Amino acid sequence: MDADLFWLSDRQFARIAPHLPTDTRGKPRVDDRRVISGIIQIMLSGARWKDAPSAYGPRKTLYNRFQRWAAKGVWTRLFEALAQSGGPPAELLIDSSAVKAHRCASGGKKGERHQAIGRSRGGRTTKIHALTDAACRPVAFVLTGGNVADCTAAVPLLEQVSNVRLIHGDKGYDTNAVRRQIEDKGAAPNIPPKVNRVWKNCFSPVLYRTRNAIERMFNRLKDFRRIATRYDRNATNFHAAICLVAAVSYWL
Repeated sequence: MDADLFWLSDRQFARIAPHLPTDTRGKPRVDDRRVISGIIQIMLSGARWKDAPSAYGPRKTLYNRFQRWAAKGVWTRLFEALAQSGGPPAELLIDSSAVKAHRCASGGKKGERHQAIGRSRGGRTTKIHALTDAACRPVAFVLTGGNVADCTAAVPLLEQVSNVRLIHGDKGYDTNAVRRQIEDKGAAPNIPPKVNRVWKNCFSPVLYRTRNAIERMFNRLKDFRRIATRYDRNATNFHAAICLVAAVSYWL
């Protein structure tokens, strides 16, 4: 094996294997470890699928495996299963990060707006909205266009979590709707109030110091060049890539 290429270790693949599809028809799949390692290498390097190193086998196999399992939700379910394996975290952090959409990401079948691409100051961008625990480990993702407000995307994002006691967010989440949704889950929102609020809500600057963990999480995900720049036209594929990279970076 080439030391410069990414390869899943035996321990990492042992954790992934139980969550892979088993309902294959015809000949059983072989070399799952090699193919998945090749897919992750593409995410890391940002290379085109046809430029994948030959050590991972046929390039078309890598592309087809990623596309088909993304459409079936395999990569998303893998991430969710690993993220939930340790039980619900007591403390969560919420934030978003924008990534620029490459020109090859345009022209989705339903239009850019339906593929989580929007126009903002940075051009055509996608926003990755995430929830992480205090140890930087992500537990949920939602994609929107770069022009969508954080408080708007918080609604579907918060629906994915339960049994949490405290949620940290920046001023972009200081709306009555977001605070009410957090409180309805039995959690306390630790969000700095906006300057134009008449009634200033409770806020702890001491507890808020841990919120940089989610910024570190985004930085680590963007070490993978296919996450730092969006090349996928289909939002499902880009979301699947984020889930796979997050699982490998934090949950294996």
